[in-house]
Amino acid sequence: MKHKLLIIGFVWPEPKSSAAGSRMMQLIAFFLSHNYDVTFATTTKKTQNAFNLEQIGIHEVEVALNNSSFDDFLAELKPDIVLFDRFLTEEQFSWRVAECCPNAIRILDTEDLHFLRKGRQQAFKDKELFNDDYLYNDTAKREIASILRCDLSLLISEYEMALLQERFHVDASLLLYLPFMLNSISNKALKKLPRYQSRDHFITVGTFLHEPNYQSVLYLKQTIWPKIKAQLPNAELHIYGAYQSQKVTQLHNIKEGFLIKGFVDDLDTVMQSSRVCLAPLQFGAGLKGKLIDAMRNGTPCAMSTIAAEGMFGTSQPNGFVSDDVNEFVEKTIQLYSQESFWEESQKNGFNVLEQRFCKYEHQDNFWGKLKVIKSNLKSHRQDNFLGSILQHHLHQSTKFMSKWIEEKNK
Repeated sequence: MKHKLLIIGFVWPEPKSSAAGSRMMQLIAFFLSHNYDVTFATTTKKTQNAFNLEQIGIHEVEVALNNSSFDDFLAELKPDIVLFDRFLTEEQFSWRVAECCPNAIRILDTEDLHFLRKGRQQAFKDKELFNDDYLYNDTAKREIASILRCDLSLLISEYEMALLQERFHVDASLLLYLPFMLNSISNKALKKLPRYQSRDHFITVGTFLHEPNYQSVLYLKQTIWPKIKAQLPNAELHIYGAYQSQKVTQLHNIKEGFLIKGFVDDLDTVMQSSRVCLAPLQFGAGLKGKLIDAMRNGTPCAMSTIAAEGMFGTSQPNGFVSDDVNEFVEKTIQLYSQESFWEESQKNGFNVLEQRFCKYEHQDNFWGKLKVIKSNLKSHRQDNFLGSILQHHLHQSTKFMSKWIEEKNK
């Protein structure tokens, strides 16, 4: 009999819209490869960009929040593993999972550390340097409580792994570094990629619903792009992303070569036609999918420290990293204009993908960790007594609030 996995999604996965969507599809592929019967449940409505999970054999279920019908759903499904997509779904549903399926392994996929991103965003808004006052925020208390309640939490960034262990003293047994899991690029595919002379213009990518992406586009518009355009008058910046709003559309300016292109169905094609990817993110967390897309398509990047965080380790970046505006502009122009610099950066990107994001290595680590937890689940939870305390109090607070809301809605 197949083992069963239940994924409780924050939203339906949209791999063509966001890195989070791609990440979710990689996790689904991992469990399918190990012969799991996978059910994806969420409280949200499908969008036009949502991936059709049924076509790959995944059961799709819409569930209700604050409703005991979810308990009946769990009792019938009897999952062996429940994967929470971001800490918000763990807060909403883990007490029900713990009650109805006490022996199910509970896994949290953090995507990125929300409290780190939000703390950096607040510091940016306040025009202050990020410090501990911004790090130790209320979201940190909620998110780390979720991490402690779960049997395992998946971290996409080595930086965030270290942060949780060194600053918040989360036990390493509760964490697993699991970045993007990517297939190797064949030599045949590499040879087909357009060369330096066949490419032109700049590109930046990211869903506009994500505030770091929108602020990055504003930063480009107001500060960086005018300086680049002054030295490269024939260059254009093509900006791609799902869910563009009016405030994004109004940034479009043909005369400035600042072109809002919106959602693109085939990102690989437009990335391969571009010479340089710009990613001057000023705040954020996790790994940036736009950098992975750029490396896969042989497009060197101009990056801020935040953009590059957790991506390269000790490897050389596929371009350069700088937070100084003038240096960023100068090196961007060099990367765009100097073929040798561009080719070296492209090669670095291919090396990073091979050395740091090999699918099979990370899948093996994940599978090994799951087997250890499964065979020692009782002792694993006993050793995490603080997590049991937090689970107990979640039952007493969230549980009864949820039941009150359910009664109120009748």
